[in-house]
Amino acid sequence: MKLRKKGLFTMLAVLLIVAFSLPGNTHLVKAKKNEGSSKVQPGIEVLLESHLDWIKDKRVGLVTNPTGVDSNLVSTVDLLFEHPDVNLTALFGPEHGIRGDQPAGAYVESYTDERTGLPVYSLYGSTWKPSKEMLENVDVLLFDIQDVGSNVYTYIYTLGFVMEAAAEFDKEVIVLDRPNPTGGVRVEGPVRNAEAVSFMGRFLLPVRHGMTVGELATMWNHEYSLGVNLKVAKMKGWKRTMHFKEAGLPFVLTSPNIPTTETAFLYTGTELVDDTSLSTGLGTTKPFELLGAPWINGQELADDLNGRGIDGVSFRSAYFTPMFGKYQGQRVGGVQVHIDDEEQVNLVELGLQLVDAMKDQNPKKFEISSSYDSLIGDKRVRPMILEDRPVKEIMGLWKNELDDWVKNTRNHFLLYGPYPEKAQPYKPETVLGILPHNLELAPGQTKDLTVIGFDKNGNKLDVNPSLIKWEVKGEVGSIKGNTFTAQKAGTGLVTAKYKDTQANRNVVVAQNIINNIRHSVNPDYARVVFDLNKDTEYQISEEENQLILTVPYAEIGPPLSSNEAKTVTIANSPVISKVTFEIIDGHMFEARFHLKVNKVSYMDPYFSNRIVIDLLNK
Repeated sequence: MKLRKKGLFTMLAVLLIVAFSLPGNTHLVKAKKNEGSSKVQPGIEVLLESHLDWIKDKRVGLVTNPTGVDSNLVSTVDLLFEHPDVNLTALFGPEHGIRGDQPAGAYVESYTDERTGLPVYSLYGSTWKPSKEMLENVDVLLFDIQDVGSNVYTYIYTLGFVMEAAAEFDKEVIVLDRPNPTGGVRVEGPVRNAEAVSFMGRFLLPVRHGMTVGELATMWNHEYSLGVNLKVAKMKGWKRTMHFKEAGLPFVLTSPNIPTTETAFLYTGTELVDDTSLSTGLGTTKPFELLGAPWINGQELADDLNGRGIDGVSFRSAYFTPMFGKYQGQRVGGVQVHIDDEEQVNLVELGLQLVDAMKDQNPKKFEISSSYDSLIGDKRVRPMILEDRPVKEIMGLWKNELDDWVKNTRNHFLLYGPYPEKAQPYKPETVLGILPHNLELAPGQTKDLTVIGFDKNGNKLDVNPSLIKWEVKGEVGSIKGNTFTAQKAGTGLVTAKYKDTQANRNVVVAQNIINNIRHSVNPDYARVVFDLNKDTEYQISEEENQLILTVPYAEIGPPLSSNEAKTVTIANSPVISKVTFEIIDGHMFEARFHLKVNKVSYMDPYFSNRIVIDLLNK
């Protein structure tokens, strides 16, 4: 199943059980290929052997899933819970749950683990960010999850949300590092554009980032001024030139449709076939290795692809019948991708060549949805695919931007060698953060800002507000004391300079516009979605038979403005009949949910540029 946000909450799962660049590009490290089988120690082993002092006398929360194991396949949950010097107090699960038994996008709930008696909090249900209540009994959060190296794999964004919560509620974060299955050398694809941001694109990365989760956390802490007290339990023995099998570690399927190291490697490229009328092989025993469509001639496709000179892979004609998902029960023609040499494969080129070749077989049956923009992270790509532009031309779109990101951002935060030319190992340094992390306001709104920080040794800075030098770029507002006042629509940058360090926060000033109200009724819940022009603050209050949503500094835009009745009827829901809306007091948007019951349980998960409210049918 899909591993991204698309399709999120298509079902309501109520059980969560614990046990659980171009070839020759400048980004390639010129180093001798690792010979023989090496033994890499993952971060959990390094923590317990060398850094127990990091968690001594602290209440520990663990974010993990089945991939959190040591070299002997012993669960990190068990290692910490049974350790006499570790006080494990809470567990947190990402998409698919801590056991990994939940389908992609499934809405999972929190519960109490029967074996340990610990609370298990879902970070892929009613909230994606740990709440203050979830962290009441936690001093330090450990993150131990195997990533696959793609910018559309949700686990790394769960890490981002965990870091934001840690900064907000004064908690520490320790990343227990693990290998990147696509290696740590190649960096490919466009750097995600801010216009293509979703849950999976909260931080702007290229399709193949070539970093470990520990390196990502280090980079985000500085680049996004998160202000987190962060440590990384670095692996021992891992080199950037290694692929997963060379590390000598056991592979645990990272999610239901990433069952093998081959799938974990190919996913970053072959996932680019998604959001089209083509199949990525979901519903077969070889997801992301088998690709095709019912109208594809497998042998012709294999001949075409093998004739394109795509480095490091070869193609075999294949026919398959998915057991679920797209084209369920239909005979699909296509190919199986076989890996010949991982070191040579440009995964982004592979994905785009697959799309191009299959589209060429029958352009009239080929379709590509607008969500492809979020998948690849660049709105320029989809039109070029439809115009049948050469893959090499498409890949040339982002070369300069990717080079700049690699040299001036990524390479400053690498923790493992061999290092690219002119790059040096990251050395801990002071980090500052500005709270809140999201600064999107309407003209006239104000927001109090707070500066937090830690020195290179992890000691909290005693920030004297009178010594902070504030600066606003972009003429969007002003700061008096520590209060930012939004004045003029536009985008800008708020900078806080404190002694020898500074933090930056992007700011967006725009009138809140409610563009549309959409809804869907599912077996377990009814979802109401308010489409906005940007993220904004809102409030939900309750009255008998009603929920009331209010959005300040707002106006109603098209197409919603053409709804003269100011009513959205919701049929077939046992809990809600309609939503009415209006502007009150000249600037406040108010939507009233008319309930069929006296009171309803609801959740409001975060989505970029939307307000989403799920009304539960229980």
